[in-house]
Amino acid sequence: MSTKSAVEFPGKYRLHVALTVSDLEASKRFYELLLGEAPSKERPRYAKFEPADPSVNLTLNEVDGEVKVEGGSAHFGVQVKSVAEVHAAIKRFKAANIETITEEATTCCYAVQDKVWAVDPDGHKWEVFVVLEADVKDELYTEAGCCGPEIVMLKHNNDKSALT
Repeated sequence: MSTKSAVEFPGKYRLHVALTVSDLEASKRFYELLLGEAPSKERPRYAKFEPADPSVNLTLNEVDGEVKVEGGSAHFGVQVKSVAEVHAAIKRFKAANIETITEEATTCCYAVQDKVWAVDPDGHKWEVFVVLEADVKDELYTEAGCCGPEIVMLKHNNDKSALT
């Protein structure tokens, strides 16, 4: 047996994220939209996505019953290099009738970002975002912690600003 990886991927490392899902087919459709490609491996109650960009090993593991998304994971994200790529994600989600929250020039996690939020069928929150300014003051983060769709709606209700 070899001492080297049997799987090729760009770079020295890649992330692995394993999510439990309640409906594998619905989740596969969501992640095909998010990642822009079909699963690389499918087995009963299992699907694996291995896009080169972003380099991730994402597995969906179907379980019986409801998936409880609480506590440990605030949200997940795909960082892109341009506003155009954020807009392309918005277009994909809207074409699939997935509800989104869009933020433009928002200060979050000590950076100015444009982003779109979408939630998978089990409630896992995802953002597709571009960093427009890398280091800025962020009072919202100081007050509330990690940014996410709940914080967006809280800020929206307080500011009465329109989200699209």
